[in-house]
Amino acid sequence: MEIPTTEPGRLTAGDTANWLKTLADYPATDGWVLAYTLLNVAGKIAIGSTAQGADHLVGASAAQSATWPAGEYAYSARVSRTVALVLQAHTVGFGRFTVAPAFGEAATLDTRSSARQGLDAVTAYLANPANLGAASYTIAGRSLGRHGIPELIALKTHLQAEVSREDAAARVALGLPDKRRVFVRFGP
Repeated sequence: MEIPTTEPGRLTAGDTANWLKTLADYPATDGWVLAYTLLNVAGKIAIGSTAQGADHLVGASAAQSATWPAGEYAYSARVSRTVALVLQAHTVGFGRFTVAPAFGEAATLDTRSSARQGLDAVTAYLANPANLGAASYTIAGRSLGRHGIPELIALKTHLQAEVSREDAAARVALGLPDKRRVFVRFGP
């Protein structure tokens, strides 16, 4: 299996993660060590590297990545070495990673966006106001509980528009046309 030479945009918890970085200004043969730090509100993940000639083989074992909380992370890549008892360090990259949950761990993962979850809850409540499970919910810091019908209908309209935008963006990302666009041709 060929090892990628760029950082992956997505890592799956419980999978082995490897990539090979070539840093001409900071070769491993000169004692430089490359390390990645991933940060988000859930915590901090450290990913180290080993020398492979002048290159840096970055990686985490399946056992290491199994402990990673799923989510979006910002990362920083830094090289360091110690010369004559003086630490030298340089940031050589930064970006974003998505850590996806392992499917075994994601059995209860709700992959719907917060807008879709809200729309489903409001729709369920409007269909059956006696359904107390749908009468109160909290998503992304917003809560809904026993609101009047006109307010719920307005919220449903807002959430439908947001879900429509999400669906359109997903279609465009897949290379499909946006269903909301209507093309008109004028002429003889």
